[in-house]
Amino acid sequence: MRRLLRTIQTVDPTLQAFVAAVVGAVVAGGGVIAWHISDRQQHREPTAPEPVLPYGVATVLSTLRSSAVVVDGADVVLKASAPAYALGLVRGSRLASEALAEQVSMVRRDGQIRESEISMTRAGAPVRHVTARVAPLGSRLVLALVEDRTRERRVEEVRRDFVANVSHELKTPVGAIRLLSEAMLEAADDPEAVKRFAHRMGTESDRLSKLVQQIIELSRLQADDPLDAAVPVHLDDAIRSAVDASVIDAGAKRIAVTVGGQDDLQVFGNEKQVTAAVANLVSNAVSYSDPGSTVLVSTRVVDTSVEISVVDQGIGIPAGELDRIFERFYRVDPARHRSTGGTGLGLSIVKHVAATHGGEVRVWSEPGHGSTFTLTLPQHFGSERKQEDSP
Repeated sequence: MRRLLRTIQTVDPTLQAFVAAVVGAVVAGGGVIAWHISDRQQHREPTAPEPVLPYGVATVLSTLRSSAVVVDGADVVLKASAPAYALGLVRGSRLASEALAEQVSMVRRDGQIRESEISMTRAGAPVRHVTARVAPLGSRLVLALVEDRTRERRVEEVRRDFVANVSHELKTPVGAIRLLSEAMLEAADDPEAVKRFAHRMGTESDRLSKLVQQIIELSRLQADDPLDAAVPVHLDDAIRSAVDASVIDAGAKRIAVTVGGQDDLQVFGNEKQVTAAVANLVSNAVSYSDPGSTVLVSTRVVDTSVEISVVDQGIGIPAGELDRIFERFYRVDPARHRSTGGTGLGLSIVKHVAATHGGEVRVWSEPGHGSTFTLTLPQHFGSERKQEDSP
């Protein structure tokens, strides 16, 4: 700077004045800029720190079997357990349920713990019923614990329906028998009327007996484990007994029951239960088939399982009803079952036997074209394998 001043002093006075003015302007401008920078630094608002999960919370959430979500002050999901994603609670970095997001906002405002039931809907998925417990977690974070109660709700509905249906089903034949007995007393002088009423009483009594028997059978099946005393079950014998149980009903409707497929197949389990399952499938096929039609019972081996298929040419089942036909007392056509004598428990027994024997039951059906019920059970390699191994 001193050298610059000495140089300026040796030049023309006019030039000295011009240069001095430029230098003064530069120095003044630098001072103004420095003042503005300093002022901005002094008045700048401090940046809020990012919310941090309390120590140990992330570890706890990762071990929870229930669905857990931690949301910050901007409704952004900071942490969610694996079940929360599986349940569909989180979409991206936001809560997928508007009802749950509203509960989180209310808890953030007043700090009060809330618990509520929420119904969650997703495209292409059934409605899920959950219980949400939302609580504050520190000053800015909110924790939501969600339990899926869909299965419990469904079990409770089935239990309630079961009690109501049992009461109704028992009341119907009992009431009919009472009315018929009163009618017989009033028609004591008319032998033909007495005979007709007595026949009706017999029909209602058989229906009542069958209903009570199936309720007892289903209760016994649920209490017993067929694999505790399992034995090889020859399907030829089981199918023969099942067909014989429906021979009278089939003959009355001129329905031909045909048996085909592979012979000498065995499964491992309880012979009475397997026979009961096949008998219920055959009985249903006969009951809901038109007179003069055919019912086919066939067996075949698929990998290590045996498939027992019962095919009928009956009325068929609408697609919307297929998921419910194995429920207790559920009937596709409640009005028609009065004429068929059905109790609505047969397919429940089939499903239970399949499950306890390590198998499954499935159905194909089309209204007006009949139905095919297939009972699949693990194959037991018994006498037929010994015959193959013998010289």
